[in-house]
Amino acid sequence: MQEEMPTKKYFFLILILGTLTALGPFSIDMYLPGFEAIALDLHTTSVKVGFSLSSYFIGISAGQLLYGPLLDRFGRKKPLYIGLTLYILASIGCITARTLDALVVLRFFQAIGSCAAAVASVAMVRDLFPVKDSAKVFSLLMLVVGASPMIAPTVGGYVTTAFGWQTVFIILAGMGILILLACIFFLPESYHPDVNMSLKPGPIIMNFLAVIREPQFYTYALTGALAFSGLFAYVSGSPVMFMDIFHLSKNAYGWIFAGLSVGFIGSSQLNSLLLRRYSSNQIIIVGLICQAITGIIFLIGTYLNWYGLPATIVMLFLFLCCLGFVNPNASALSIAPFKKNAGSAAALMGALQMSIGALASVGVSLFNTNTALPMVSIMAGSAILGVLTLVIGRKQIGHPVVMQKERESVVVH
Repeated sequence: MQEEMPTKKYFFLILILGTLTALGPFSIDMYLPGFEAIALDLHTTSVKVGFSLSSYFIGISAGQLLYGPLLDRFGRKKPLYIGLTLYILASIGCITARTLDALVVLRFFQAIGSCAAAVASVAMVRDLFPVKDSAKVFSLLMLVVGASPMIAPTVGGYVTTAFGWQTVFIILAGMGILILLACIFFLPESYHPDVNMSLKPGPIIMNFLAVIREPQFYTYALTGALAFSGLFAYVSGSPVMFMDIFHLSKNAYGWIFAGLSVGFIGSSQLNSLLLRRYSSNQIIIVGLICQAITGIIFLIGTYLNWYGLPATIVMLFLFLCCLGFVNPNASALSIAPFKKNAGSAAALMGALQMSIGALASVGVSLFNTNTALPMVSIMAGSAILGVLTLVIGRKQIGHPVVMQKERESVVVH
């Protein structure tokens, strides 16, 4: 299913896959300006409300491992329908939450539903487009995903102020319904069900192990996850930093969050242009080194209390720009060696990314000291570890699979 397709169909598929990919980020970003309102309504603190964000990250990490085998066994669309339905029901449940514990649990199940969209979209990129175009396609998906931090916090801020935080989850439920309808009527089935693939625990584990043993996968998946965890630290720590430390309003926070996302969007689109002259391998190492340097400078300045609001915004902008060069190439290089078990590979990559991201988010919440230092420390540390992982892992790869014949390693029983 990788023949040349008409331009109109190409971009229509990108749009649908992009909305699937963006569902999770929207579910995170839109309710961030409501932290204070949620804390007041549920008789808790903004820092403790952060645990509902952490539970979302944990849910989306665990759920991706569930959907990977299902997407390979039953095709892409049926598991996607189940996940989106669960997402819609959990979003409706969040509207009725009256305690923090209830919200934390419901956010977990909301994440379990949304991660079906995340895994399916990555697997379908591998199904529908040539391997050599994967990094470009992921960059285009980032354009749609990048609209989330531009639109969601701003809308969330105004909606929370005018109608209450519960309205945010009404909007999310409505989005889930619209995306489900788009998938039913307009998204093609890109993978024929593999009836020989077993859903017993043993073969599933062996299949995952076959993916993990691929040096190209574990090197770039871990590198990308470490680099991306800096974004999770920023998302988790930014409400407290901007609204509690810098005393900004919900609406001002939403606008700054939206403005900072321009760095991520712009660099991911510049990445697609650079791919015409440079390989993903070349771009990713430069992006990672720049991200680590930015993180170190940011950490030193924060520790020494050099930065006010303008300087903090500039450092965050530069950090997110670097991530726009790293993430699309890490995703493309991670799944490139796989074809028949792309669902399992996408699930493992997403689970690894979200697991490390969840740890970063929990770390920010647990070690919050009413300063930006915990957030910035985790951002800098994750970038440094990403560089080290890539440098060490590349020695085990040899020649990365980009345009070579795909390897197919599937365990059946």
